[in-house]
Amino acid sequence: MTHAYLTGARRPRVLAHRGLVTGQMAADGLVENSVAAIAAAHAVGAEYVESDCRLTSDGAVVLFHDDTLERVTGDPRRVSEVTLHELAELMAPRGGLALLEDVLRDFPDTRFNIDVKTDDAAAPAGRIVSEHAERVLLTSFSDERRRIALQSAAPARPATSAGSSIIRRLVLSTAVGARRRAGRLLDGIDALQIPERQNGVRVLTPRLLRWAHEHGVEIHVWTVDDVPRMRRLLARGVDGIVTNRADAALVETPA
Repeated sequence: MTHAYLTGARRPRVLAHRGLVTGQMAADGLVENSVAAIAAAHAVGAEYVESDCRLTSDGAVVLFHDDTLERVTGDPRRVSEVTLHELAELMAPRGGLALLEDVLRDFPDTRFNIDVKTDDAAAPAGRIVSEHAERVLLTSFSDERRRIALQSAAPARPATSAGSSIIRRLVLSTAVGARRRAGRLLDGIDALQIPERQNGVRVLTPRLLRWAHEHGVEIHVWTVDDVPRMRRLLARGVDGIVTNRADAALVETPA
């Protein structure tokens, strides 16, 4: 059965990568994964926001991609070394700090794709999304971390995308034609969120796409900002695009 996260929404899926930061917003000092970026994605009609979560030193689950604050705020400290209050002050002029709990409450029409970046954030994130499981997908590059987050959301069941180890085994299984093994790996997975290629290896193949669809699993490709490339991928049967240009994707790709 298709998870509620993937029903009743626009197809193809357009997942706003860390929200939306337009050129003017960037010029104004606003940054990714901020409240302003999520609001901008919502304003252009994006139903899905892809983001990342980490834990502050005092245990708050915040939307932040990098291990350190350097690239986004110029502060060299790690996210795990600052308090919620310190990080909120740093993010205030940059669009506002996004806490997972707050954005789930404040954007009730948005479906969130949350990548859990650290082991210590897995269980708290799972508990927070449990009340919103019908519109949240939990994932992580670490399948173990992903499983902990899902277990912590129980008895609710968020959607989920496979982590790196499952995707590697799927790529190998499809390469050698191991259909049954691929089917077992796809059990319990709602989406595969993958690059088209990685380290010179083709990840998205016609066979992977076909077998995933036969098991009711969607394919979302990241991170695609070029509109002609979006169209080519969608023409191949891809179900969704993770993009920094949600505004362009929503206009330029047919629903």
